[in-house]
Amino acid sequence: METVSFFGQLSHQVVLSSPLFILIATGYGLGRFAGWPASVNEGLNRFCFTVALPCMLFKVMSQFYQSPAVDVRLLVAYFGGCFVVYLVGRLLAKYTFRLAPVSAPVFALGGIFSNNVMLGIPVATILLGTAALPSVALVLVFNSLILWTLVTVSVEWARNGSLSVSGILATLASVLRNPIIIGIFTGFAWSLLQRPLPVIIDTPVSMLGQVSAPLSLVTLGMSLSRYKIKQGLRESYTICALKLLLLPLVIWGIALLVNLPVQESLVVVLLGSMAVGVNVYLMAQKFNVMQGETATAMLITTVLSTVTTPLLMLAMNGFYGA
Repeated sequence: METVSFFGQLSHQVVLSSPLFILIATGYGLGRFAGWPASVNEGLNRFCFTVALPCMLFKVMSQFYQSPAVDVRLLVAYFGGCFVVYLVGRLLAKYTFRLAPVSAPVFALGGIFSNNVMLGIPVATILLGTAALPSVALVLVFNSLILWTLVTVSVEWARNGSLSVSGILATLASVLRNPIIIGIFTGFAWSLLQRPLPVIIDTPVSMLGQVSAPLSLVTLGMSLSRYKIKQGLRESYTICALKLLLLPLVIWGIALLVNLPVQESLVVVLLGSMAVGVNVYLMAQKFNVMQGETATAMLITTVLSTVTTPLLMLAMNGFYGA
């Protein structure tokens, strides 16, 4: 009976998340087989990141005053886990794969940088409900700033033997100009007024926010269709193991150590279990290293996370008796 129950719960989790990955597959098909040009993908990407997703997050954060307080220990669990796995990645890069000093930080970043915007938000909404979104938003605020700065500092050190203040300031400025971050901050600022949005603002913002999740998933699929399995499969598979297995487990362990509440624990582990984010590939392009390996890891983790993430959520629900 327990075996039947386990597989029944697992299938339920997979069924819940399967529509999300059907949308990704739809976008992949449009990009790979329907002949849609890359310019369409770029335009949709820009719309998602600069309009639809910021509107959705603005709406969520504008109601922040109505939500229960978010436990900031979730930042300790999430980013503490990221730092631990980043260190493991750096050690593997140096002693196992003998990677160059500039390649090592990008390799390690692949094990910790999740696709939390285009994949994490809709998956969290489906599996955990909209009550999880304030916690998701809190992670998003710090995610790019902390992790991009970490890798930028590492690469600058590898290249120059010293830190570049201008490089760090440029990273900070870039993060603060990010439409996603602007949407979160402006929504939170409105929530300080402790009043609902005027209808004339709320209606169009809500309509745009409603299309953000499905459109971002289709766009993600179109983006993935542009990448191919390339060289460095050993490195790619290792990135996958770090990202899909070690990171969420370390985050969960830290969440238990700091006695993080169940809801926030589910959020940070779910975000940690997401596929490798496209920003890792962009970082690889920026420094002209590990491009094939990171693109391959992004493709593989996007497919595998359709099973690993529901499994983790099922295990956590069983552990907490939810």
